[in-house]
Amino acid sequence: MQQLQSLKNHLLIAMPQLEDSWFEGTVTYLCEHNEEGAMGLVLNKPLKVSLDDICQQLEIDRLPGVDPAILAGGPVSMEHGFILHRQQGQWDSTLNVEEEAHLTSSKDILKAIAAGDGPQDYRMALGYAGWDAQQLDEELKQNSWLTVEANSELLFDTQPKDLYRSALKQLGISPEFLSSDAGHA
Repeated sequence: MQQLQSLKNHLLIAMPQLEDSWFEGTVTYLCEHNEEGAMGLVLNKPLKVSLDDICQQLEIDRLPGVDPAILAGGPVSMEHGFILHRQQGQWDSTLNVEEEAHLTSSKDILKAIAAGDGPQDYRMALGYAGWDAQQLDEELKQNSWLTVEANSELLFDTQPKDLYRSALKQLGISPEFLSSDAGHA
């Protein structure tokens, strides 16, 4: 059996053949990828929901301040929140993906952000993207995704609306030159 090459800490850039799907035009950060499957957050699909809305629903007091974009992290469990953050912190439920990328799903980080005590650099999402064992690998073989190693500038310093173009630029590709036709030499 071929050894799986983990794409943890990589971005998946949707190819044109994913148009008319939930993932059309998306960039997804892979937080986990192993023989059991993969899990990630879409980082460029804003929702029409505000942090105030979320805090009100969860009965969390919030100081006035920055109103970050709330992202559709993926089509799975959209009622669950996830926060991808640069600074580690001590939260109840955190997956340390990389030195500067941590994924927290516990309410304590949301309370800290609402109080102005949370991490400075973060992306907030509802839902996640998930793949069963080998499902993502098959999609990669079908040329559904391009991949590029993630960096903290793309994850935290690039606006969601600019992320697709910026991630492709890391590969030296312009979106205008992408084709849904796959070729094999």
